[in-house]
Amino acid sequence: MLLQFYSNTFNSLLQFSMSRLMCAVILIFSSWLVYAQEAASENNADEVLSLDQFYELILKHHPVAQQINLLSEVAQQNIRLARGSFDPQLKMRYNAKELGNTEYYNMFGAGLDFTSIIPVHPQIGFEQNRGQYLNPEKFISPVDNFRQVYAGVRIPLAQGFMTDERRTALRQAEYFAGLLEAEQVRLVNNLLLNAAKDYWNWSFAHQLLRLNERAVNISQEIFDRVKMDFQLGEASVIDTVQSFITLQTRIVELQESIREQEIKRIQISNYLWSEDLQPLLLDQNIVPAAPMRLPGISLEDLNTLIDLAQSQHPELRVLDANLLQLDAERRLNNEYLKPRIMFNYNFINQPIDGNGEFNSFSLGRNYSTGIDLSFPVFLRKERSQLALTKLKISEVNFKRSQLEREILNEIKQIYNALVNDALIIGQQEKMVVGQERLLQAEILNLESGESDLFRINFQQERLILVTAKLIKLRTDYEKLLAELYWAAGVERLAALGDN
Repeated sequence: MLLQFYSNTFNSLLQFSMSRLMCAVILIFSSWLVYAQEAASENNADEVLSLDQFYELILKHHPVAQQINLLSEVAQQNIRLARGSFDPQLKMRYNAKELGNTEYYNMFGAGLDFTSIIPVHPQIGFEQNRGQYLNPEKFISPVDNFRQVYAGVRIPLAQGFMTDERRTALRQAEYFAGLLEAEQVRLVNNLLLNAAKDYWNWSFAHQLLRLNERAVNISQEIFDRVKMDFQLGEASVIDTVQSFITLQTRIVELQESIREQEIKRIQISNYLWSEDLQPLLLDQNIVPAAPMRLPGISLEDLNTLIDLAQSQHPELRVLDANLLQLDAERRLNNEYLKPRIMFNYNFINQPIDGNGEFNSFSLGRNYSTGIDLSFPVFLRKERSQLALTKLKISEVNFKRSQLEREILNEIKQIYNALVNDALIIGQQEKMVVGQERLLQAEILNLESGESDLFRINFQQERLILVTAKLIKLRTDYEKLLAELYWAAGVERLAALGDN
């Protein structure tokens, strides 16, 4: 039935001779040879989505990218939380006792304490105390209507002078912001690495689809002409059967590549989201870019990547932030080894008294002062805390040294693989050219009667295989290139400029 269908289609061409068939075969395979050389750049009239454009779409609306942006807000809120420890504190107290129509005491006090990032803490306040049984310490002269105003400072003279819990918490929150920034870069790099791999898998599936489409077209042309030649009595039945089997094989391969290309296209759609976080499906007319050339990596580029990795790799930056946090903790633990000495000095009723009147100012009168001192005798807890912190710092330093070595070795390994793959691709390109020449020679032999359709089909099969392998090698090279920048901890090759 299939032979009858093609016979009805080409009834007007039954007058072709064997010499015209040879010319037609040569023209068909010449078309194939041109395609084999330019298949990587063929995109027909479709709209090409480049890798950089794909990156931009991901970073703009992808949910993971949106979650990454939340880390900056988390860091800011942690800093704000730590700074809250330095907020002024408004304090007030009121105590009273009356029994048997006797006012034992009536005490009221209000004040404002300032905690600053320097070891000087101002304080101001107001007190009003009266009563028959008032503690003499709380006595205030009735001359000022039982009121007094004080203003002074608290200064730690030993422990807490260089740093304290509040200042340490603020520093650690600031270092935590750097840690989250490095975490942002790490998550972005991981996202873009996976996206790049899926993109080049899609590109390979698309290029293979184009290759199989051209192979089907050529096999269809050969089958049509062999069938026509058979009807003229210039070809055998076996030639027709063989060309028909070849055509069906190419059609099956095309259907498989269509299925694979659709799978990869849907995988790419996983990265595409609208502004309101609705999943998007990639349009059928959008195709990936083909790897046009090998973006070579020189030793200078390698050294640049190594320098970037040592200074900017997100995983190393995370450990650096941890070290800064631990160093802040170590300094705080050093403070705990000092005695706690708190000096207080307050001016009383100067320069303003309890009635709101201004008075002369003098350091030698109307004041209250005091010193509080405490010190653990053995310091076992404090020394243990300091030792544990130092052990943590050593542990992180060891981890960082090992991680840095692994990162640099991974960069060098990928670079060596890229250099080796570039040589393989060059050899594969020569193999494609050689296979094209073999196919062209078989076509010429067919014209002189020294070849047959079996040999031509064999050479065509070989050319398809080596061309498909070349496309695979080029896309694998692009994926390996993306891994190189991921290993270096940078987002893209723009760090090195165009190669």
